[in-house]
Amino acid sequence: MKENALNKQQIDSYRDHLVREEHSPETIKKYIRDVQAFFEFLPADKTVSKEAVMAYKQRLGERYRISSANSMLAALRSFLQFIGRGKCRVKLFRMQCSTFRDREKELSRQEYARLIKAAQLRHGDRLALLIQTICSTGIRVSEHRFITVESLKAGNAQITNKGRVRTIVLPKELCRRLLQYCGKRGICTGPVFLSRGGRPMNRSNIWAQMKQLCGAAGAAPEKVFPHNLRHLFALTFYRLEKDIVRLADILGHASVETTRIYTFTCPEKHTRALSKMHLLL
Repeated sequence: MKENALNKQQIDSYRDHLVREEHSPETIKKYIRDVQAFFEFLPADKTVSKEAVMAYKQRLGERYRISSANSMLAALRSFLQFIGRGKCRVKLFRMQCSTFRDREKELSRQEYARLIKAAQLRHGDRLALLIQTICSTGIRVSEHRFITVESLKAGNAQITNKGRVRTIVLPKELCRRLLQYCGKRGICTGPVFLSRGGRPMNRSNIWAQMKQLCGAAGAAPEKVFPHNLRHLFALTFYRLEKDIVRLADILGHASVETTRIYTFTCPEKHTRALSKMHLLL
């Protein structure tokens, strides 16, 4: 095998590295999938070179949206640094920052309410309450395992993500409803939202169950996914409090620049806001 050839043992070692770095299982799965895609792209001898990575970048740019391509390149950059081939890394695609959010992806409060109703009818209390928990606290879907019986009694939850710990306050009404739900289900300790096997619900299953609600809720599939509930929380909080620093702390963002993305609205709302300024005389 050539000295610069990539092999599957290196990918396995990288997976172990990500585990030691305490990345989430879904993040690890995504990074490994992206690295394996590059492995399959390489020629038969699997030689890693700057030219090969540049060709791969071009292919990603032709097949994916810029944001998706950059996400895949970020995983590859991390992997190349890990195996000592940092000089083969390429820059991400440059993106012009937009101050607006695509209206087709913005979940309204009315659609949110219909989702809850549809979830209640189709799946019962568990999914309906999970949707409301994510949306009323701003947690990531993978963080629902930190919503425990103990946290409900305390009124707050300790969330650990990427080595950082943050405390979120749980609304009193949410605590009351979830404790009532736990009482009916015989859940006396630990995570609230469990699968039939007694383990915290898998986020891919949550995603799939939410997609099943689109028709009954009258909401476009592009709007219905767990992370959009987090966006609705962020936008609602920001409109009420106008405190982006506090919002960043609640969401667990290391940078306020990341939080800014969550506060973007569609162009139509911006147009209405401009009209209300009455500066054209």
